[in-house]
Amino acid sequence: MVAPETDPSFNAASVQDVRDVLVVDDSKLQRRILAASLSRWGFRVTEAASAAEALDHCRASPPDIVLSDWMMPEMDGLEFCRAFRNMPRDQYGYFILLTSKADKDAVARGLDCGADDFLNKPINSSELRARINAGARLLRGERELKEKNHLISSTLQQLQGLYDALDRDLIEARKLQQSLLRDRHRNFGAARVSLVLQSSGHVGGDLVGFYPINDSHFGLFAIDVSGHGISSALMTARLAGYLSSAAPEHNVALRKTANESYVPLPPAQVVETLNRLVLDEMETEHYFTLLLADVNMHSGKVVFAQAGHPHPILQRKDGSVITTGDGGLPVGLIPGATFNQTCVKLDPGDRLLIQSDGITECTAPDGAMLNDEGLMQMLGRMHDIAGQELLSTLLESLQTYAGQRDFSDDVSAVLLEF
Repeated sequence: MVAPETDPSFNAASVQDVRDVLVVDDSKLQRRILAASLSRWGFRVTEAASAAEALDHCRASPPDIVLSDWMMPEMDGLEFCRAFRNMPRDQYGYFILLTSKADKDAVARGLDCGADDFLNKPINSSELRARINAGARLLRGERELKEKNHLISSTLQQLQGLYDALDRDLIEARKLQQSLLRDRHRNFGAARVSLVLQSSGHVGGDLVGFYPINDSHFGLFAIDVSGHGISSALMTARLAGYLSSAAPEHNVALRKTANESYVPLPPAQVVETLNRLVLDEMETEHYFTLLLADVNMHSGKVVFAQAGHPHPILQRKDGSVITTGDGGLPVGLIPGATFNQTCVKLDPGDRLLIQSDGITECTAPDGAMLNDEGLMQMLGRMHDIAGQELLSTLLESLQTYAGQRDFSDDVSAVLLEF
């Protein structure tokens, strides 16, 4: 029997989330004694005189804890425990068998049937309280874990939704950035220009382009903003406005004449202007490399300023390949920086490749960089290929060199063929 006294050390508040106890025993007296103690300890107690009655109650209102006698007519405690475990439930139910059996085989059979704990008859009040406390702690832990898992699952769903929305936005941003290259090929008569731009992510910090100036001149530019991703892409969009082909009146590389036509400004002067604009008007830690060129279609003379961008590669009609340019500082680092100009003359059949460091710093699986020498060798092998086909073949060669289709950096280039 359970002693009638209460225990002041029992913390009913600690198990408020585990309140419903089902007592199953064919002895009405035993049920009443157990129910009296459990009620004093703060539990809601339901009694059942048989396993069949208990199963009906479990279907209608699943209890948190079950105290069941082992020896009962018709269906004993083991059969009841097995049936209890086979019932669908949202939460775990703790099952304690009440028995006078103390041998190990009996305990093993009870555990095999799904029992969590045992109480030997006659039942001691302190031991009952301890077993109930143990069951309550287990159930409370299980429910807290389930709640946390639910919270994690809900959070992951929210994060997935945010990721999907961001991914959709980035896909649109990629389309918008690619739209900055409205023409990837332009025939200027005496010269033709081809462009390629492949970002390492959805969006990138590279930008290439050209802008008509007048009947004898057009401009070329290649930009590589530091870093990757959205902030770099936003800066390229801002810079594209400064070198616009659609709105020459806003193009900082052009000067409007008295007869309403446009003439090119010296590339070095334009780069100095961009350096001042970035430092004075843009609150950003980004800087960028730039190669800005003025092409004279009549003479074949190309005047360019190189601001930290890789050296362009000049390939003559006979297939010989050299690098050209004086280097220079990136734009947006030093106030008042000055930049130099380089002039090369293209003869018919010559071409100039202006490439980003995503090409020259392309890395093989063994860690070896392509560098200028490797790129010049590739161009030497592509001497008979021209225009967009050359740039496509160059990308394929880079993928072969890297051993993968995706690059770790943005890849861009301008091909000028005279």
